[in-house]
Amino acid sequence: MKKIVGLLLVCVVLSSCGARNKANQKKEVRVEVNIPPRETPDTPTVVIKPIYNSTTEYIAFFKSVAIHEMKLYGIPASITLAQGILESGSGKGRLARDANNHFGIKCHDWTGQRVYHDDDRAQECFRKYNDPNQSYRDHSLFLAKRKRYANLFKYKPTDYKAWARGLKKAGYATDPKYPQKLISLIERYELYQYDIFDKKSLSQNQQPYSEKHIVIKGDTLYSISKRYGISVERLKTLNKLNSNALSIGQTLIITSN
Repeated sequence: MKKIVGLLLVCVVLSSCGARNKANQKKEVRVEVNIPPRETPDTPTVVIKPIYNSTTEYIAFFKSVAIHEMKLYGIPASITLAQGILESGSGKGRLARDANNHFGIKCHDWTGQRVYHDDDRAQECFRKYNDPNQSYRDHSLFLAKRKRYANLFKYKPTDYKAWARGLKKAGYATDPKYPQKLISLIERYELYQYDIFDKKSLSQNQQPYSEKHIVIKGDTLYSISKRYGISVERLKTLNKLNSNALSIGQTLIITSN
């Protein structure tokens, strides 16, 4: 009798172990691993967003640069801004986004970085800059240092129409409507107002120009100070700021009259 009871206990234990093993096996089978699908070559990995949401923002960002270049080289700020808007698509074009090239200046005798882009011909060589301000400076040098543009500097800085026509005549662009496009942009956005910078030449009915900056997304007091060559403390004093906080659309005084 004892032997029978013992055998029964062994069977119960083995049966219980077998049931547990089966339960464990079932659990292991049900384990699932979620593997994300592979990216295809067409899957975009980087989304490039333009810095400037409108032409007005582009002008607000670069007008002081254009004025500064005008003071140094005598090129009307209105012409520089209009060319920047037209050539770069207000900063949204591929050359502006990928190469900081706002004027479509090709390589020529360039020894710096470069990019290749379809223009008059496929995959032409264009200059690449580390900063858009370098593009504006190179634009000034491009016009000032080449004999073909020498006649432009005989025109008054306020005669934007003569400059626009002179650029086409000197071969800056192949588009026959290039002068009209520049003039249209200058008059539409009143860019001619930035061509008056010499206080002594202003009439009594005109107000002296005061350099200002309209805050756009991404601006900080530090970045603005670096751009205009002014200290953060000076910016805060001029604008009576108690903190470093800025709001989009806010107008900051950069220089006082």
